[in-house]
Amino acid sequence: MCATCGCGDDGATITAMWGYRPPDGPTRGAQGRQGDARAKSGQAESDHNHPHDHTHPHDHDHDHGHPHTETISLEQKVLAKNDLLAEQNRRWLADRGILAFNITSSPGAGKTTLLEHTIRALGSKRQVSVIEGDQETLLDADRITAAGARAVQVNTGAGCHLDAAMIERALHTLEPDRGSLLFIENVGNLVCPALFDLGELSKVVVISVTEGSDKPLKYPHMFAAAGLVLINKMDLLPYVDFDLEICAQHARSVNPGVEILPVSATKGDGMDVWFQWIDARANELHMTVT
Repeated sequence: MCATCGCGDDGATITAMWGYRPPDGPTRGAQGRQGDARAKSGQAESDHNHPHDHTHPHDHDHDHGHPHTETISLEQKVLAKNDLLAEQNRRWLADRGILAFNITSSPGAGKTTLLEHTIRALGSKRQVSVIEGDQETLLDADRITAAGARAVQVNTGAGCHLDAAMIERALHTLEPDRGSLLFIENVGNLVCPALFDLGELSKVVVISVTEGSDKPLKYPHMFAAAGLVLINKMDLLPYVDFDLEICAQHARSVNPGVEILPVSATKGDGMDVWFQWIDARANELHMTVT
């Protein structure tokens, strides 16, 4: 069990989707290669399966008045190991000039739809790859490959977030090209993904106008960690109770420097500005690497 959030430790399954063949259909994916490469992780390698020494953290003949201290200590160890692996991922990506974004949101905010449109718009300029995080199914990764990107699906089982160890294995399965664009679509959750650095250049938080203007105040850690907030489904704004300005004020109250872009992934509104933001980060990375 994850010491930080208590989610399950039954191991993550990583599936290379560009050669994935659905049970009753033809091979899907931009590369069109045959076969289903599926590798199940060992329980000792995932930060979801954080190494435990399986000893009780304290003797039983003691004062039980300080269990919270032990919990905090274990959580710090879990996050410290994850941060070390995340830094290794970051160096691996930077050495290859790969621009990586960690896309987070609540379920249903429109992450996958946003990525589909982004892949179709930018895929002609550079290779786009996606690491898809979900508890079960290959549905989102199948959508990503249909849009034209190579994808690896990470199914976390009972886990509610991706971690750096999962990303390390997914990167070696995916092997994105040098100078390419990588999106990590995290499990739909605005709590635990805020704590786990994956080695990305920046976290991009997607919320939708259907979720309410107070989202940044309810999930301050996620918004504090964000490099960009995309407010999606702006085409629905006339039909919901959502105040864009108030939401932006709330976001900047926990993260004064955060950039905020209103978009509609389905209608295309504001997407050009999103693409420009990506290009600007790519230029910054190029300047850093060279």
